[in-house]
Amino acid sequence: MNLLPQDVVVMVKLAVSTQPEWTFNSMAHELGMSPSMAHSAVKRASLARLYDPNQRMPRRKALEEFLIHGVKYAFPPRLGSATRGVLTAWASPSLRGKLVQDEGEVYVWPHPKGEHRGIELSPLYKSVPEIVLKDHVLYAALSLLDAVRIGRAREQALAEELLRDMLGHAA
Repeated sequence: MNLLPQDVVVMVKLAVSTQPEWTFNSMAHELGMSPSMAHSAVKRASLARLYDPNQRMPRRKALEEFLIHGVKYAFPPRLGSATRGVLTAWASPSLRGKLVQDEGEVYVWPHPKGEHRGIELSPLYKSVPEIVLKDHVLYAALSLLDAVRIGRAREQALAEELLRDMLGHAA
């Protein structure tokens, strides 16, 4: 059973969440998916050793290693044309101002209510642009993950450092 992109979103949500108790229904509602999809995501992550079913939490070191070294290969970024959407990667609030950026390299997750224009970057899961508008911590983590997925060495290094810090402090 192979990991799916939504499994990564579920694991990141669990890793950065400040709520120690959760249910599949609450997780599904927060992530814009069905409870059965949330359950299947946790099951696949358990098989991949990214989630500890006994502790009911992600295995942080394994998840960190996968996010930093594996996601960009398992789920390569798909870029599109210019569109309106939610800022991601180094244009997002979590990295804005920390790097010198070319104005032509603004990436967005497509969203009809998006306030910014940029190059379309397909999100890991279709509900990501909507759910990050309500969850700023998850937004920061997923936009940092996108910087790891599409960035050059400098952007990746900073995003990796900030992502490691988020995952470590959420423990």
